[in-house]
Amino acid sequence: MPGQFPPLPTPGGLGPVARYAVGVAVVVLAITSQYFVPPLWPASRAVYGSLPGAFALVYGVPVLALAFLIGPAPLRGWRHDLPRSTVVGLSWFGAMIALALVVTVGLLVAYAAFAPGALKLLTRENPALRAAAGDPWFFVGFSFVVGAFEETIFRGWIFGFWSGRSATWLTPALLSSALFAGLHLYYGTTYGVAAPVIFPQLFLLGFAFAATYRSTGGNLVVPAALHGAFDATSYLTLVSVTAGTDLHWLLVGAAALTALVYHLSRTARPTGRTSA
Repeated sequence: MPGQFPPLPTPGGLGPVARYAVGVAVVVLAITSQYFVPPLWPASRAVYGSLPGAFALVYGVPVLALAFLIGPAPLRGWRHDLPRSTVVGLSWFGAMIALALVVTVGLLVAYAAFAPGALKLLTRENPALRAAAGDPWFFVGFSFVVGAFEETIFRGWIFGFWSGRSATWLTPALLSSALFAGLHLYYGTTYGVAAPVIFPQLFLLGFAFAATYRSTGGNLVVPAALHGAFDATSYLTLVSVTAGTDLHWLLVGAAALTALVYHLSRTARPTGRTSA
């Protein structure tokens, strides 16, 4: 079965599930620390205000913790069957992005009908883009580094831990995707009551990448590349709005087309042959 791994050995002290819970707690604390530690401890701004320092705390600490607490088992299939994994990943990505567009439009219509004033909040500048404005090309490339780390953490360890342990893959996929979306706290602090328009896309992207991991025997290269490319198109708008927007929709369109073709190929039935 795709994505099945042998159970981890039980080290002295905590069992695998308890170690997993500690690892997830470390991930949550490390990622959210960037929001509450600097205001509470102004001296920490020297670390959080630098990209190397912030990256080491927000991503480095979770990677080290999960590597120690869970081990390498969920990452063993990280480059498994790249050609097929690319098609599968694009298919899931395209399908979930299409669903996200439908959900987003529905939410925008609901807001327009019941809380039109809240939609003005969506015009606020994305803080991630604001921080990247000084060197957008760097962040276009750096998107792929962040994508690789986030996929390793959320899909590799947090979701992948449950391969072979859970009766269904959907529950850990849904929970890990909700965690992934929820930890993007800056969307909530930036867009306020309009933030629910943004979070479904994050959740569905997480679900697409979890489904790709599960369907490909643990491949992480494809989710990381798609994650990085998706974010990179946003940063590219700082260089050229037209180029960034065009590449965004080219990526989405190619993925949606792949999803359609892949679905049709899987549901097609052989026509059979008749003898004369």
